[in-house]
Amino acid sequence: MKNVFKGLLVAAAVASSLGGCAYGGMTTAGDKVVIARNDTFLFGALRKVFVCKVSDAGVTGCVDSAEKP
Repeated sequence: MKNVFKGLLVAAAVASSLGGCAYGGMTTAGDKVVIARNDTFLFGALRKVFVCKVSDAGVTGCVDSAEKP
């Protein structure tokens, strides 16, 4: 029984470190908007920053930024 409990505890610790919460943010500068998306999956390995143009139709022409914060 103790081994089962230890196994479940280790599995929960591994699962919580691999899949965490995600968050995003954005800011505007003139007619452009910078959209940042980050998550804690594998300590932020999937971090993305996009630079987009704002138009009447919404956000268009998004480009993945080469520089990441």
